[in-house]
Amino acid sequence: MPTIGFVYPDHAAEDDYPLAERMLGDGTALPVEHIYGTDLHAVPELLDLGSPTRLSEGAALLGKHTPDAVVWACTSGSFVYGWDGAAEQAAGLSEAAGGVPASSTSLAFVHAARALGLRTVAVAASYPDDVAELFADFLDHGGIDVVSAAAADIDTAAEVGELPPERVVELAVSHDHPDADALVVPDTAMRTLALVDEIERRLGKPVLTANQVTVWEGLQIAGVTRTYDGLGTLLRTGGRR
Repeated sequence: MPTIGFVYPDHAAEDDYPLAERMLGDGTALPVEHIYGTDLHAVPELLDLGSPTRLSEGAALLGKHTPDAVVWACTSGSFVYGWDGAAEQAAGLSEAAGGVPASSTSLAFVHAARALGLRTVAVAASYPDDVAELFADFLDHGGIDVVSAAAADIDTAAEVGELPPERVVELAVSHDHPDADALVVPDTAMRTLALVDEIERRLGKPVLTANQVTVWEGLQIAGVTRTYDGLGTLLRTGGRR
């Protein structure tokens, strides 16, 4: 089975990745290496966090794991670069990682929505309004219609990582929209993997969360084709890019 490496910013909800490794249960390895910057949800800081220099540092740290694919596990640190910039960012990460396939959480959201045939989504974001708007614009550029976008106005990733499970579920279900085919919950700083199935049961529709789509994207670009239970409709149905 493959090794899929994740470059993760600072510390918040990185324990979702060893949890995912256990939930996959097929020997797929999901090592995480950290890069560091200011964890403020503000555009200048996010541009710095996702810079080529920092991602190259992350790729170098992952080298000891000999990954078959790598993913920049940060939503805001990828969509803040815009559609073309996120593609360039992923290409640069691939080059820094020795040419293995690479992607990011923002690109993963679009690929996952397309794989499930989703046309409209509601967004339940932890970010301030201006950053949440950039994410909605990114999805729109990817052909995904955002029918509603809520922003919880949480300033830092560290604060998001401290949200208890019941608050995460409430934040998600309270910001659904009846016209949305699915609910999207960005921010890899939010622990969601253990909650995706519960939120889907509450809403009766697919739910895409940051750490979930990041793991799925890594599996996709590593060539894994099997399906998995416990991680929402996306992995259960084996949606394909």
